[in-house]
Amino acid sequence: MAKNTDIALRQQVIYSIYVRSHTEEGTFLSVIPDLDRIRALGADIIWFMPIHPIGVKGKKGSLGCPYANRDYRAVNPAYGTMEDFRALVDEIHARGMKVMIDVVYNHTSPDSVLFEQHPEFFYRGPNGKPGNKIGDWSDVIDLDYRNRGLWDYQIESLCFWAGIVDGFRCDVASFVPLDFWKEAREAVERVHPGFVWLAETVHRTFGLQCRRQGIYSMRDSEAFEAFDIEYEYDIREIFDAWLYGRAPLSHYLDLMNFQEVTYPVNYNKLRYLENHDQPRIASFIKSESDLINYTAMLYFFKGTTLLYAGQEFENDHLPSLFEKEPIDRNGGKDLSALMARLYEIKKTALDAEDDFLARADDEHAIAVLERVGRGVRKLGVFSLRSESAEIEVPAPDGDYVNLIDGGAVSVKNHKIRCAGRPIIFTLPA
Repeated sequence: MAKNTDIALRQQVIYSIYVRSHTEEGTFLSVIPDLDRIRALGADIIWFMPIHPIGVKGKKGSLGCPYANRDYRAVNPAYGTMEDFRALVDEIHARGMKVMIDVVYNHTSPDSVLFEQHPEFFYRGPNGKPGNKIGDWSDVIDLDYRNRGLWDYQIESLCFWAGIVDGFRCDVASFVPLDFWKEAREAVERVHPGFVWLAETVHRTFGLQCRRQGIYSMRDSEAFEAFDIEYEYDIREIFDAWLYGRAPLSHYLDLMNFQEVTYPVNYNKLRYLENHDQPRIASFIKSESDLINYTAMLYFFKGTTLLYAGQEFENDHLPSLFEKEPIDRNGGKDLSALMARLYEIKKTALDAEDDFLARADDEHAIAVLERVGRGVRKLGVFSLRSESAEIEVPAPDGDYVNLIDGGAVSVKNHKIRCAGRPIIFTLPA
């Protein structure tokens, strides 16, 4: 792990915002009236998807993709001015939250300022022309980190933004050399001590395919040398297989156990049900009762929790990256009260130092999760199909309290009756 990683980040919640689609206005200033609601929901960090100008050449859709960055050192004028962004950051800080921005350092748009000024910083394909190594990313051209001047330019840009914000979410961080990230981290730390680094590592199979093609793709174990938090794409494919009915729940949970014994003692995986690159969880899980169980399980997992704006309203449509599609707040569904309660549980009943163990009742699709730390055992039982069943738990017989709703939890013969609603309770270890 990065030598100064703060393990307390495991207890935090990141709320992800796509400015274009967060409000009807789609501006920095229009986010400000929503900050009190987001803070009450339970958020420690607000992560803004790329806020920079978007390239026009080769753009996708009518508005272009924010990950086709045109200028690392400016903001998208459609969102507002740099002064507007600073005002938004000030308002977030005033509410006790931190700000994270997306940095896209593997590539830029073909008409980027950097390409205009430094064409020598870019990868050239077999034909000698700028291009990218991933064929379907047709709106971007890759950077070439063999050029030391590129390192200096990128680190200068990072240090500039570190004077304004508190963290970076680094897009496809796996494709950028680890040594660059380590050097960048050291430089940024001198500007902003305690800065937070989140790596979008890549799916396990994708990384393997890239390496087979001679494309650099660092492994998750390597990424932890520079980053505080990284995506759980190393096991996400099995979670997706579970959602599609192609793998048992126990397979996914066993991989979480494998993470627990494989990564460094202070590892931190980003835990999410959805993000801007993955389908909305509500597009898979149509039952609100089931979704409540999934959501409670998410907060109980060991690691930083990620919410993608609109998830609290059970949105099932994933906003396009290339168009303006505001999130739906008027669908009549709202998990905000549940999330606020789960946030409180995450903060008060769970601990950053907890060890973690998971098992599954595959017949009833029930996850039984256990965390132990500071002399306390924390148990979570989550019925992902809202089925009722008797479930064995590692707890002595007795009566306990469900921290989610205050209801009674009775253990008899080391079993509890799961009635289809999520359960979290504690007892001495």
